[in-house]
This record gives sequence, C-alpha cells and structure tokens, in this order.
Amino acid sequence: QVRVVESGGGLVQAGGSLRLSCEASGIIFSINDMGWCRQAPGEQRELVAIITSGGVTNYADSLKDRFTIARANAKNTVYLQMNSLKTKDSAIYYCYADVRSYSGSSLRYWGQGTQITVSS
Repeated sequence: QVRVVESGGGLVQAGGSLRLSCEASGIIFSINDMGWCRQAPGEQRELVAIITSGGVTNYADSLKDRFTIARANAKNTVYLQMNSLKTKDSAIYYCYADVRSYSGSSLRYWGQGTQITVSS
C-alpha cells in the first residue's frame, strides 16, 4: 500500500512564507507526477502546481510568481514553497503522487490535506 503524508501547514501572517512537504511511502516502483492542489471553504479544489519526475513544473497562472514546487526523487518527496502569502491563500492543501507499482499499474494517491490559514 502507499501513503502520502503532508506536513508544514499552519497559521501565518499575510506577507509571510511557508514551506510544505509531502512524502510518499510504501510499495513504490516509481513516481511520475507529483503535485499540490488546494480547496478553500465553499470552493472547488484547484490545481496549485505540478512537477514531473524529470523536474518539469507547471503552475496555476495566478500563483507562479509566489509559489515554487520542487521534489527530491530519492526521497519520494515534493515541496511547495509559498511566499508573500495572502489571506485568499487560506485553504486545505492536498498533495498527490502518481505512483507506478511493480505490476505496471499507475494510481494517483492523495494525502489527507494540511490546513493553511493566512491572517491579515
């Protein structure tokens, strides 16, 4: 089985920074894409950023100037550096990993989410 666990959430003042981490563990042959999404109360889940196993990144247009995604393949870990945080960035942030098993199948695994609250 595969587990995806986020860490690093919390409360921060507007203008501050936070770094989220997310580690996938378990029976993993390889991981293709890893990414972050977020969901604010009453809103749909939206994509924040994606990173491929080769390090190619893609961001939501509104976030690419403030957020940076990175990964450590040897650790099956993805990071999200968030700078100049705004109150509208408050949401639950979810990590996912597209895991390939030894049988060749590929499944997307999600973390449980970590709350980010940005105060004014």
